[in-house]
Amino acid sequence: MSVPVLVACAHGTRNATGRRLIAELALAARALRPGLTTAAAFVDVQPPTVVDVVAELSAAGRPAIVVPLLLSGGYHVHVDIAGAVAGSPGTVAARPLGPDARLAEVLHDRLVTAGADPADPCTAVVLAAAGSSDVRAVADVENTADLLQRTWAGPVTTGYGSAALPAVPDAVAAARRAGAQRVVVASYLLAPGHFHDKLASAGADHVTAPLLPDDRIAAILLDRYDAAGPPGSS
Repeated sequence: MSVPVLVACAHGTRNATGRRLIAELALAARALRPGLTTAAAFVDVQPPTVVDVVAELSAAGRPAIVVPLLLSGGYHVHVDIAGAVAGSPGTVAARPLGPDARLAEVLHDRLVTAGADPADPCTAVVLAAAGSSDVRAVADVENTADLLQRTWAGPVTTGYGSAALPAVPDAVAAARRAGAQRVVVASYLLAPGHFHDKLASAGADHVTAPLLPDDRIAAILLDRYDAAGPPGSS
């Protein structure tokens, strides 16, 4: 059986920088794994859809592993991607990028770059995720907050851009009420786009940059691909 194509499936964005960074993530994975064939797919906003990409590969007899370029397991993972894979023989889906200890390391580094002191118990962090109504996605974000808390002296809480509570501005306000002298929003987003733009008005002292670019994320992408294994191998 031929080596499966890695289908890097992102949410999709109209932000040009966000599109570039997502494309560069797949290129970084190929640089780490010479000879690997990758294809891009999306669940929203921009083409090609994951359904179309997977169907085309399946029709051509090409095995594929769809890796969600998503940070938690919500609707897009459990419905959109799962549905595309279910209808395409020879294709399997990997788990999303998060949670993962390496993502918490990237978040920690972004916070330090923003000027936050991990040893200061009066600096609170609000981990800001896009949000989902799926309780499994919320649990994944909470898991990531717990991982980040291990290296942060001040409190680490969560906030969401939509669909889950609390909203990021409410989480920032709650951190201040709890006594934080400084509140920093840690952007738990892969790249710039709609949700990241909203963080500037959340009332925090600082907002970190998104997670990309970072070679650790390309390594996670390959790990998810490897763990899923060639279709039919299990």
